[in-house]
Amino acid sequence: MAEDQAKLEQSQREKPLSFFAMVMTIGFVGGLIWSTLAYFAYLFNFTEIRPNVIIEPWTIGAWKEQWLGTVISIILYGVISIGAAILYYSTLKKFNNMFVGLIYGILLFLLVFLVLNPIFPGISPFTELSRMTIITSVCLYILYGVFVGYSISYEENEIRNVERQKNEVKS
Repeated sequence: MAEDQAKLEQSQREKPLSFFAMVMTIGFVGGLIWSTLAYFAYLFNFTEIRPNVIIEPWTIGAWKEQWLGTVISIILYGVISIGAAILYYSTLKKFNNMFVGLIYGILLFLLVFLVLNPIFPGISPFTELSRMTIITSVCLYILYGVFVGYSISYEENEIRNVERQKNEVKS
């Protein structure tokens, strides 16, 4: 009896994530990866912006400057990145092109550094940032945009191909 139960469990497949859940996962993982890389860029003096700037306006205490603040900031970037991935999904998912993600990353950079800059006291005004900080930040945002954009577009394209193949088989 136990052997039959084990065979039944082994023969069952896990249900794949819904496409929307996959978009959310891509966004969260992308936020974690690229904010962690941004932290390393800060550690190696490629940028003067700490990842902790995201929590500075809303928290008090010295903890936000320490390791706990960094970890919470990186996780928060992952959560916020879900929103950015959903935005990409709802507007640009049909474009299966790396350059769309590149442009999306540049637009996100401009949004954060030009529009939202006054919210973050830890980020100097754009004109006062060093060239190295700007270049590093643009590159990280481009890489993030390409990661999220191409991952979502690739999955969308795969789903369309599977549906197209199913329709051809039925015909």
